Amino acid sequence: MLNQFREHIAINFPELLENHFLLACSGGIDSVVLCHLCALNKMDFTIAHCNFQLRGSESDMDAFFVEDLARKLGKKIYIKDFDTANYINDNKVSLQMAARELRYGWFEELMTSHKIKILVTAHQADDNLETFIINLSRGTGIKGLTGIPAKTAKISRPLLLFSRSQIEQYAEIKNIRWREDQTNEETRYLRNKIRYGVIPGLKELHPGFLNNFETTLANLQGSEALLKNYIAELKDRLFEQQGDVIKISVASLLKFNPIKTYMYQLFNEYGFKEWNDVVGLLNATSGKEVHSGTHRLIKDREYILLQALYHSIIERFVIDAVSGTIREPVQMKIEEVNEMGETSNKILYVDKETLNHKLSIRKWEKGDYFYPFGMRGKKKVSKFYKDEKMDLISKERQWLLCSGDNIIWVIGRRGDDRFKVTPQTKSILKFSITE
Repeated sequence: MLNQFREHIAINFPELLENHFLLACSGGIDSVVLCHLCALNKMDFTIAHCNFQLRGSESDMDAFFVEDLARKLGKKIYIKDFDTANYINDNKVSLQMAARELRYGWFEELMTSHKIKILVTAHQADDNLETFIINLSRGTGIKGLTGIPAKTAKISRPLLLFSRSQIEQYAEIKNIRWREDQTNEETRYLRNKIRYGVIPGLKELHPGFLNNFETTLANLQGSEALLKNYIAELKDRLFEQQGDVIKISVASLLKFNPIKTYMYQLFNEYGFKEWNDVVGLLNATSGKEVHSGTHRLIKDREYILLQALYHSIIERFVIDAVSGTIREPVQMKIEEVNEMGETSNKILYVDKETLNHKLSIRKWEKGDYFYPFGMRGKKKVSKFYKDEKMDLISKERQWLLCSGDNIIWVIGRRGDDRFKVTPQTKSILKFSITE
C-alpha cells in the first residue's frame, strides 16, 4: 500500500510533496494510517486534532493518543477543545453538523494564521460509497451522486483511492495502533446504519462491488463535468450582468424543457430550495419574489432578476446643514451660488427660501408624489418610476431628496417644480452628485 500511495501522490497530489500542509487526525484508523503514510513518504505536515468533549475521558484519551503519535512521528500538533454540547444548544444544529462547523472553522483559522494552503483529510473509498447512498436516499441531482471530491482549492483527500479493508490490512501488517470511537458503531446515526446495515449486503451481492462503484463514480463525475460546462455556456448566453444584478429573459427560459431541471441547474448554486416557487416565477405577476438564504429572484415584466440579499438598516438620512458635503447614502455637495451654471442629471438648483423644513434623503414610500419639473400638476412617484421604465431593484435603490415630507429631487432623475429657481429667487442652492 505504501508504494501505491507514493505513486498516487506523485501523479495526483504533487503539491503535497512541495508544500507544508495541515493533516486532520481524529485518532481513528484512517487518519492514523494516513499520518504514517505521509511520514514514511517524507512529507512536510502538521497534525490538527479536535476534542469535541462528548465522550468524557475517552475524548481526552483520543487527544493524548494523537499527541503521542505526533511526538513519535516528529510532527508539530495543534489540539483544540470544543464545547460542542453548548454549540449544539445555541445554534440548534445536529451533532454531526456542529462537529463539522466547529472543526472546519478551526482548520480555516489555523491555515490562515499559519499561512498553510492545504488541508488533508482521511476520507477513503467506503466513505465515498456511504456519502453516495446518503445523498441518494435524500434526493439529489447528479452533483450529489459524484461523491466526495478528491481535491478542492484547499482540501486534499489522497486516501479516497483505498478501501477500508485495505487500510485495516495495512494497519495490521505494520502493527499500527489507533483509537476506536464506540459511537461509530451506534446505528442511531444514518451513516452508521448505512455502513453496517446496507453496504455489507451490497458487497455480498458482488465481490467487486466497491471497484464497480468507483467506475460508476468516475462516469458520473465525467457527466457532471460536461453538464457543468454546458450550464456555464448557457449562463454566459442568458445572464446579463448589470452592476450587482443579473437579468434573465423570461421568454428565453420558457423555451427550455424540462423547465424545472433547467431552473435547478441555473440557480441551485445560489441556495434556492423551493423549486416549484422558482419555476412559478416565470408566469407570476411582476413584483413576485423567491428568496434563498443569500439571494432573491424577482419577476420584473419580461425578466427574472437575480440579486444577492442586502438589508437596509437606515431608511432616512437627515442632513443637518444646507451647505457642505454629505457622504451617505449619496455622495453630494451642497453649496450656495450666485447664479445657475451647467445643468445635468447630477446637478439640481433650487430656491433656498422654498426649503422651509429640515432636509433629508430617503427611499420611496407608498403614496409619495411630487410636481415633476417641466410638467403640469403632481404625479405619484410610483407612476414616475413606471414611466421611467425602472426595474424593481432600481426602484428600491432610488433615493429622494426631501424638505420635510415634500420631495425636492428624485435624485439623478427629476427635480420638483415647486423648488425651482425663478427671476424672484434671492438665494440659490446647488446640489451636485459627486460620486
